[in-house]
Amino acid sequence: MPAAEGKPQAVLFCCDHNAVRSPMAEGLMKKRHGHSIYVQSAGVMNDLEIDGFAIAVCAEIGVELSRHRTRSFDEMRDLGDDLEQFDLIVALTAASRRVARELARHAHVEVEYWPVMDPTGVGETREQKLRSYRQTREQIAERLERRFG
Repeated sequence: MPAAEGKPQAVLFCCDHNAVRSPMAEGLMKKRHGHSIYVQSAGVMNDLEIDGFAIAVCAEIGVELSRHRTRSFDEMRDLGDDLEQFDLIVALTAASRRVARELARHAHVEVEYWPVMDPTGVGETREQKLRSYRQTREQIAERLERRFG
């Protein structure tokens, strides 16, 4: 069964920096599916550390992100992670979709695009920022529910 029609065995979430959206998706997916689906995340770049607001809003629902270490597609390859081990790549940004499609072209991996709001520039106060990050978290959670049950 193609990945688009059922539950894949291995999923890679990707975004621009692997610091907010893709770690959230990875953490939420692991919480929902445990070890029944292999889940990782990566970014086009890894020039940032995991975002503190992402850690905070995920901790609110019991998802641990504080030990997450960002990594890029290049680092995955350097560490021996082959894209062909994944059944599905879920790109959460336009830039990561372009890179994922290019890389998956040689690996024959299904790529889905879920445009998810970038919360990093939204809000001025701490509470406004947290609200923005919660909105992104919930957007990802809803997509996970629709796609994977």
